[in-house]
Amino acid sequence: MKPTLLTHLRTETACIEEFLSVLDREAQAMSDGAFTDLAAIAGQKTVLLDHMAELDTQREAMQAALGFEPGRVGADAAAAAGGPDVAQAWAALLELAGQARGHNLRNGSMVYAHLDFTQQALHFLQASAQLFYGPDGVRKTQAGSGNRLAAG
Repeated sequence: MKPTLLTHLRTETACIEEFLSVLDREAQAMSDGAFTDLAAIAGQKTVLLDHMAELDTQREAMQAALGFEPGRVGADAAAAAGGPDVAQAWAALLELAGQARGHNLRNGSMVYAHLDFTQQALHFLQASAQLFYGPDGVRKTQAGSGNRLAAG
């Protein structure tokens, strides 16, 4: 049995919902400082993005088979011609796609904020002409500043 446009739109919607879930886990991992989890999450994102691209290609082929042009204009026309259920499924898909885009931008901003913080910390550490800490991890004192009472 050949899938209908409505069935296909629901499949695309489910894929985007899963992608949103992964994006939320990614944001939580960054917020929690669980950076070791990010590689696995990035892998899941890649798989889902590939699947979404495949589903998009399939939908455009369905649109063409129904006599509509590819792309957004053809999808809008196909959804409108498909009746209220198809139009509603298309609207829901577009809403979720907008949410996914927003979540992905949020996560990208978080990544850049972490990178910026890390770069600033490195610049601070590298900018010092005199090392603050010795190889033993103890802060070096300047000459004539007395003993290190707290350090022992």
